[in-house]
Amino acid sequence: MINNVICEIGGRELSIETGRVAKQAEGSVWVRYGGTVIIATVCAAKEAAEDRDFFPLTVDFREKTFAGGKIPGGFFKREGRPSEKEVLSSRMIDRPLRPLFPDGFYNETQVLITVLSSDQENEADQLGINGASAALAVSAIPFDEIIGAVRVGRVNGELVVNPTISQINEGDINLIIAGNADSITMVEGGCEEVSERDLLEALDFGHSEIKKIVKSIAELKEKAGREPWTFTPPEKDEEFERKVRELVEEKTIEALSIPGKIERGDKIREIGLEAFEKLEEEYPDNKGKIRGIQDEIEKEAMRKRVIEDNARLDGRQLNEIRPITCELAVLPRTHGSAIFTRGETQALVVVTLGSKADEQRIDNIIGESTKSYMLHYNFPPYSVGEVRRFLAPGRREIGHGALSERSLAPVVPAEESFPYTIRVVSEIMESNGSSSMATVCGASLSLMDAGVPIKTHVAGIAMGLVKEGDKYVVLSDIQGAEDHHGDMDFKVTGTSEGITAFQLDIKIKGITLEIMEKALEQAKEGRLEIMKSMNAAITQPRADLSEFAPRITILKIKQSKIGEVIGPGGKMIRHIIETTGAKIDIEDDGSVFISSTDAKASAEAEKMVNALVEEPEIGKVYDGVVKRTANFGAFVEILPNTDGLLHISEIENRRIDRVEDVLRVGDRVQVKVIDIGDDGKIRLSRKVLLNEGKKAR
Repeated sequence: MINNVICEIGGRELSIETGRVAKQAEGSVWVRYGGTVIIATVCAAKEAAEDRDFFPLTVDFREKTFAGGKIPGGFFKREGRPSEKEVLSSRMIDRPLRPLFPDGFYNETQVLITVLSSDQENEADQLGINGASAALAVSAIPFDEIIGAVRVGRVNGELVVNPTISQINEGDINLIIAGNADSITMVEGGCEEVSERDLLEALDFGHSEIKKIVKSIAELKEKAGREPWTFTPPEKDEEFERKVRELVEEKTIEALSIPGKIERGDKIREIGLEAFEKLEEEYPDNKGKIRGIQDEIEKEAMRKRVIEDNARLDGRQLNEIRPITCELAVLPRTHGSAIFTRGETQALVVVTLGSKADEQRIDNIIGESTKSYMLHYNFPPYSVGEVRRFLAPGRREIGHGALSERSLAPVVPAEESFPYTIRVVSEIMESNGSSSMATVCGASLSLMDAGVPIKTHVAGIAMGLVKEGDKYVVLSDIQGAEDHHGDMDFKVTGTSEGITAFQLDIKIKGITLEIMEKALEQAKEGRLEIMKSMNAAITQPRADLSEFAPRITILKIKQSKIGEVIGPGGKMIRHIIETTGAKIDIEDDGSVFISSTDAKASAEAEKMVNALVEEPEIGKVYDGVVKRTANFGAFVEILPNTDGLLHISEIENRRIDRVEDVLRVGDRVQVKVIDIGDDGKIRLSRKVLLNEGKKAR
């Protein structure tokens, strides 16, 4: 039986339907908003694997190219591995869903969202959250809460729900909010240095729209929801836990006072190993469970200290920032580099400047585009003292890189004023809390070190939360254990003027705007404190680029002249590149980008391009070549592919009977332009120069 619900969001209908397609899935919905359509499905194993102690949830968001009326590129002509956009959307959908499954539910679960139609105006990622929530709601899979999501933009000072793609590009706020009927559960987005008050207003505005979606999904569940599975969390072996706690609890709590992450971890592992050896005969193969009990002890102790004593594991005040050091120009051959260290988190960030040819080309269902600024984040295993396979960047690396890239985008100069492709790479050297925020700070420092004219520093901070009942405490600059055992990871970046990006993840069912306001104000204080250390290292971009960075010259030529610079089959432009060694890129609007680390090569290439596109001027003298003769005069090439007529009466300052008596084809001759007709025909004179005794320039 087909059931559907419809609600109006942003003046358009959001339709969610179930029972028509993918009926063998545990839950499936067909979601339409404007001309954009997705299908969201969810399936789960009926039983958990033995001895599993984690929740194996997989969320995949995929865009089919047929959704945008396109055929995939490449040899195979079919969709390949997920694009960066698909990975980021998958992460964003996963984050608000994961905390809402019941504790102890370890059945393998898969959520698939597929974009089937794109109207090129309505984004599909927030629809993915709504679709996943609705598919889970109508399924029999245990799921604690219905959530909804909207995108909020601000265009010309007015907040807009689910702005179109064109409105997003015009606005100064772009965020996705997920939440339930009572509170917010996830935030992701960026903005152009907006105030904390403006952000809170946008969150409140978005949440009011989310309530409509949650209500509609609840109606769909009432109509078509399946009978939920009977789920009983795995029983604990209370006797085993009691014995472990007797052996490890006091020692583990004492070990939490050790300030160093590595030393503290080693001591806790040592305590666990001692307990395992004592219990091995009675409880063999339970080393992992002992570590799990220790983790619970750490969580209880950390939260109790924070809530009851306002004390943190490392002894800091609730709003205190860890010690910061900023080092510049640490690599001699790169274009810009910096090391940013905060506590036990350290990022080496490097800037490379390139030409137009180095831009990233992006092809997705919305269309083709290019990126001239990109930031990549790498998290090698040594940064946390681990041994693991070191493969291509995973979802975490892509997500952290995108957040950091978005954070700095508002201060990166426009291509018109700084015509370089900018690549920033963050290599995490150490990690104990918020390496993405260290990346933002390190990137800001390295961009200034490279001489990129960013208008101001951008700093980032990660905020935490411990909430027990109605009592809560907000923590500034959280370290790894506070993230792991706390209830919130709220990353905020910005300048001294306002916020540029944010990302909120929580492990509880939601947080209020009151908590958000407290966290934002405390984050602002911390951000400004961090910026003091950054400004102490460098306050403005270096005046000169690195000697190893390319110098780029921009020329503007007529579009009709592009073909002359390129030449037949690219012959002319290849000749210039091979002769000078410079890189040359030509845009359709006639912009010519010449780049080279050698100033002489760049100047020579510029001269050769100018010679190809130069327009003749009346009164200017040229050194030309005779291309053809006739009874009435000679045709002289004064510029590439540009001839003028040197009339027989203008060849000598005396009368001549034949052109060939003075000039032959191939002769070089100095001439002056004396007239250019409305039809573009050029009249030349040699006689004038002979009379004036002047030579060509």
